[in-house]
Amino acid sequence: MTQRVELATVRDRLAVDELVTDYAVAVDDGDWETYRRLFTADGRADHRAAGGIEGDARAVAGWLAERFAEFPVRQHLFVNRRIRLGPWEGDTGDTAEVRADYVLPAGRAGKAGAGAGLDLLSGGRCDFSTLRTDDGWRLTRVVVREKWRRLPGSGRMM
Repeated sequence: MTQRVELATVRDRLAVDELVTDYAVAVDDGDWETYRRLFTADGRADHRAAGGIEGDARAVAGWLAERFAEFPVRQHLFVNRRIRLGPWEGDTGDTAEVRADYVLPAGRAGKAGAGAGLDLLSGGRCDFSTLRTDDGWRLTRVVVREKWRRLPGSGRMM
Protein backbone atom coordinates (compact mmCIF):
# COMPACT_ATOMS: atom_id res chain seq x y z
CA MET A 1 0.00 0.00 0.00
CA THR A 2 1.23 3.45 -0.77
CA GLN A 3 1.18 6.21 1.80
CA ARG A 4 -1.57 7.96 -0.19
CA VAL A 5 -3.81 4.87 -0.05
CA GLU A 6 -3.06 4.38 3.65
CA LEU A 7 -3.95 8.02 4.37
CA ALA A 8 -7.19 7.68 2.39
CA THR A 9 -8.06 4.56 4.39
CA VAL A 10 -7.47 6.35 7.70
CA ARG A 11 -9.57 9.31 6.53
CA ASP A 12 -12.40 6.97 5.48
CA ARG A 13 -12.34 5.16 8.82
CA LEU A 14 -12.52 8.46 10.70
CA ALA A 15 -15.34 9.74 8.48
CA VAL A 16 -17.38 6.54 8.91
CA ASP A 17 -16.79 6.60 12.66
CA GLU A 18 -17.95 10.23 12.75
CA LEU A 19 -21.12 9.25 10.85
CA VAL A 20 -21.98 6.73 13.59
CA THR A 21 -21.35 9.37 16.24
CA ASP A 22 -23.51 11.88 14.33
CA TYR A 23 -26.29 9.26 14.25
CA ALA A 24 -26.16 8.82 18.05
CA VAL A 25 -26.08 12.58 18.69
CA ALA A 26 -29.01 13.22 16.31
CA VAL A 27 -31.14 10.59 18.08
CA ASP A 28 -30.15 11.78 21.55
CA ASP A 29 -30.79 15.44 20.68
CA GLY A 30 -34.05 14.67 18.87
CA ASP A 31 -32.64 16.35 15.76
CA TRP A 32 -34.73 14.42 13.25
CA GLU A 33 -33.83 16.63 10.29
CA THR A 34 -30.13 15.85 10.81
CA TYR A 35 -31.03 12.19 11.37
CA ARG A 36 -32.71 12.05 7.95
CA ARG A 37 -29.78 13.82 6.26
CA LEU A 38 -27.38 11.14 7.53
CA PHE A 39 -29.07 8.61 5.22
CA THR A 40 -28.97 8.18 1.46
CA ALA A 41 -32.25 9.00 -0.32
CA ASP A 42 -33.23 5.31 -0.19
CA GLY A 43 -31.71 4.66 3.26
CA ARG A 44 -33.61 2.47 5.69
CA ALA A 45 -33.53 1.61 9.38
CA ASP A 46 -34.81 -1.47 11.19
CA HIS A 47 -35.73 -1.22 14.88
CA ARG A 48 -38.02 -4.28 14.99
CA ALA A 49 -35.68 -6.17 17.37
CA ALA A 50 -36.09 -3.24 19.78
CA GLY A 51 -39.88 -3.25 19.56
CA GLY A 52 -40.03 -0.73 16.73
CA ILE A 53 -40.52 -0.48 13.01
CA GLU A 54 -38.58 -0.96 9.80
CA GLY A 55 -38.80 1.64 7.07
CA ASP A 56 -37.26 4.56 5.26
CA ALA A 57 -35.35 7.15 7.28
CA ARG A 58 -38.27 9.61 7.29
CA ALA A 59 -40.76 7.06 8.68
CA VAL A 60 -38.30 5.76 11.27
CA ALA A 61 -37.42 9.31 12.35
CA GLY A 62 -41.13 9.90 13.01
CA TRP A 63 -41.39 6.71 15.04
CA LEU A 64 -38.23 7.55 17.02
CA ALA A 65 -39.56 11.05 17.75
CA GLU A 66 -42.73 9.54 19.24
CA ARG A 67 -40.88 6.80 21.10
CA PHE A 68 -38.27 9.07 22.63
CA ALA A 69 -40.70 11.86 23.52
CA GLU A 70 -41.31 9.77 26.65
CA PHE A 71 -37.57 9.88 27.45
CA PRO A 72 -36.31 13.45 26.90
CA VAL A 73 -32.98 12.64 28.55
CA ARG A 74 -31.06 9.95 26.69
CA GLN A 75 -27.51 9.13 25.75
CA HIS A 76 -26.55 6.39 23.30
CA LEU A 77 -23.07 5.13 24.06
CA PHE A 78 -21.59 3.23 21.11
CA VAL A 79 -18.60 1.02 21.94
CA ASN A 80 -16.61 -1.81 20.35
CA ARG A 81 -16.94 -0.23 16.90
CA ARG A 82 -15.74 -2.54 14.16
CA ILE A 83 -15.34 -0.79 10.81
CA ARG A 84 -14.88 -2.84 7.65
CA LEU A 85 -14.17 -0.84 4.51
CA GLY A 86 -15.53 -2.34 1.30
CA PRO A 87 -13.79 -2.65 -2.04
CA TRP A 88 -12.81 0.45 -3.95
CA GLU A 89 -15.56 1.08 -6.50
CA GLY A 90 -14.28 4.12 -8.37
CA ASP A 91 -16.95 6.66 -9.26
CA THR A 92 -19.84 4.59 -7.89
CA GLY A 93 -18.71 5.16 -4.30
CA ASP A 94 -17.10 3.09 -1.61
CA THR A 95 -18.88 1.09 1.04
CA ALA A 96 -18.24 0.31 4.69
CA GLU A 97 -19.91 -1.79 7.34
CA VAL A 98 -19.85 -0.89 11.03
CA ARG A 99 -20.88 -3.09 13.92
CA ALA A 100 -21.11 -1.38 17.29
CA ASP A 101 -22.49 -2.33 20.68
CA TYR A 102 -24.56 0.25 22.50
CA VAL A 103 -25.82 1.10 25.96
CA LEU A 104 -28.75 3.48 26.28
CA PRO A 105 -29.58 5.13 29.61
CA ALA A 106 -32.74 7.24 29.34
CA GLY A 107 -34.84 9.31 31.71
CA ARG A 108 -38.38 10.67 31.77
CA ALA A 109 -38.11 13.40 34.40
CA GLY A 110 -36.85 16.91 33.74
CA LYS A 111 -34.62 18.26 31.05
CA ALA A 112 -30.98 17.33 30.61
CA GLY A 113 -29.05 18.37 33.70
CA ALA A 114 -32.18 19.20 35.68
CA GLY A 115 -32.31 16.28 38.08
CA ALA A 116 -33.42 13.70 35.55
CA GLY A 117 -33.60 10.15 36.86
CA LEU A 118 -32.79 6.92 35.06
CA ASP A 119 -36.01 5.27 33.89
CA LEU A 120 -34.73 2.93 31.21
CA LEU A 121 -31.46 1.16 30.57
CA SER A 122 -31.00 -1.00 27.50
CA GLY A 123 -28.25 -2.37 25.34
CA GLY A 124 -27.60 -4.23 22.17
CA ARG A 125 -25.84 -4.04 18.84
CA CYS A 126 -26.24 -1.87 15.75
CA ASP A 127 -25.14 -2.71 12.23
CA PHE A 128 -24.56 0.29 9.97
CA SER A 129 -24.16 0.00 6.19
CA THR A 130 -22.62 3.09 4.62
CA LEU A 131 -21.87 4.48 1.20
CA ARG A 132 -19.55 7.24 0.07
CA THR A 133 -21.63 9.79 -1.88
CA ASP A 134 -20.90 13.16 -3.44
CA ASP A 135 -22.02 14.63 -0.08
CA GLY A 136 -19.72 12.40 1.97
CA TRP A 137 -20.41 9.13 3.78
CA ARG A 138 -24.11 8.34 4.31
CA LEU A 139 -26.07 5.53 5.92
CA THR A 140 -27.83 3.10 3.60
CA ARG A 141 -29.12 0.82 6.36
CA VAL A 142 -29.17 0.69 10.14
CA VAL A 143 -30.27 -2.43 12.01
CA VAL A 144 -30.76 -2.14 15.78
CA ARG A 145 -30.80 -5.36 17.78
CA GLU A 146 -31.71 -4.77 21.39
CA LYS A 147 -30.28 -7.57 23.54
CA TRP A 148 -31.50 -6.50 26.97
CA ARG A 149 -33.61 -3.89 28.74
CA ARG A 150 -33.94 -2.99 32.39
CA LEU A 151 -36.42 -0.65 33.99
CA PRO A 152 -34.61 0.68 37.10
CA GLY A 153 -36.47 -0.08 40.27
CA SER A 154 -38.05 -3.18 38.76
CA GLY A 155 -35.01 -5.27 39.67
CA ARG A 156 -35.35 -7.39 36.57
CA MET A 157 -33.96 -7.56 33.09
CA MET A 158 -36.34 -7.81 30.20
